[in-house]
Amino acid sequence: MVQGISKIIAAVLAVVMLVVGIGVGMLVTPYVAPPPAPTVTTITTTKTVTMTATVTAAVAGGLSGEIPIGALLPLSGPLGQFGENDRVAIELAVAEINEFLGKIGANWRLRVYIEDTETKPEVALEKLMSLHARGVKVVVGPMASGEVLKIKEYADSNKILVISQSSTAPILGIAGDYIYRFVPPDDAQGVICPKYAKMLGITHLIVVHLANTWGDGLAEVVERTANELGINVVSKVRIPEAGTDYSAEVASLVSEVNNLVSQGVPPEKIMVQLITYGEAVTFFHSAVDYEVLWRVKWFGSDGTARHAELARDMKVAEFSSKVRFVSPIAMEVKTPVTQKVLEEIKRKLGREPEPYAYNSYDATWAVALALLAMGKYDADAIIVAMPKILEHYYGASGPIILNKAGDRLPEAYVLTEVVNVNGAYEWRDTGYYKVVTGELSWS
Repeated sequence: MVQGISKIIAAVLAVVMLVVGIGVGMLVTPYVAPPPAPTVTTITTTKTVTMTATVTAAVAGGLSGEIPIGALLPLSGPLGQFGENDRVAIELAVAEINEFLGKIGANWRLRVYIEDTETKPEVALEKLMSLHARGVKVVVGPMASGEVLKIKEYADSNKILVISQSSTAPILGIAGDYIYRFVPPDDAQGVICPKYAKMLGITHLIVVHLANTWGDGLAEVVERTANELGINVVSKVRIPEAGTDYSAEVASLVSEVNNLVSQGVPPEKIMVQLITYGEAVTFFHSAVDYEVLWRVKWFGSDGTARHAELARDMKVAEFSSKVRFVSPIAMEVKTPVTQKVLEEIKRKLGREPEPYAYNSYDATWAVALALLAMGKYDADAIIVAMPKILEHYYGASGPIILNKAGDRLPEAYVLTEVVNVNGAYEWRDTGYYKVVTGELSWS
């Protein structure tokens, strides 16, 4: 949200209303009425950046030629499938933006440079430095919180605006920096597993999580909430990222569960929360060999929600379905644009995307509209314009309201799981969690 607005950025909001369409999503129009005469607007953003900006006619602007933006995506590694989905979404947005710019007679076009971070923080930093050398001042991504943390200092020092579509670690919620996140932080997600466990009558919780910024942060919220609810957190087990074999870690988990059972704790009173990305597939390949792990309860995270391989690998899919491996993810508000992005990803990749792809699409459009508003390629200028633009933007992921740290405010989470449908396995949304009320409901 923007505070201290003396006057709305009339030119760009007129464009936003035509492009986005309040309540119905983005619609490219063949004609845009000429914007009003230039005005001077003083704006204070949620990140306490205050500046006076001259708002010129949106069509004329001060931009020309190709305007470069970057996309740091994990096209390989544990988040590879998510990264592929987001790439299609970003490329679709850029194509639409450039078509629209042509229709309104703008003298510039958007060009995106997509780099593979391999889901590795050090690679993400290398790729950001490379993009910066090519003149890039705005980046969509990276996806993983560890990647964002690694690039944060460089981005802040060089005034590079970073808009992550999926980084959720609470530690990164810092006001006044150059990191924005179009996804809610894990302060909201971390309470869901303990509340679900309490609903099921769980008395003992074991948290298995990746040894990285995101895994550590989410596990901390889970443990704190479980303790408040009177659930015994037996242990928090850190496992390495991108492991090719988790048999030793699974054997240790089995030993811990058997120890609880020997003390008189029924398996159905024990829950394991697994906080990973695609590593869950490898982990479950070992877990299926232990009968006791079929009897305990399981819970995932947004790192596993709608991960295609968990439904595609028959051995893993059967286990996920039988134990009801529920995974939460911030719920997108479906619009006509949502369906358009979904269909494009299905056409190119043959699968439905995770909600983060919609965030990537919206981040690209938000940047373009901010450029159109300010008429110059500058991270601070985009930061000034973007919150007000988002007040009127309603794209593929629904409304985007940012808190003082530049992170998306949470509304609800969808609870999704792999189910057996006539002998085939697929992801189905089976429940919801409302953040404001703390209510869990099931369909």
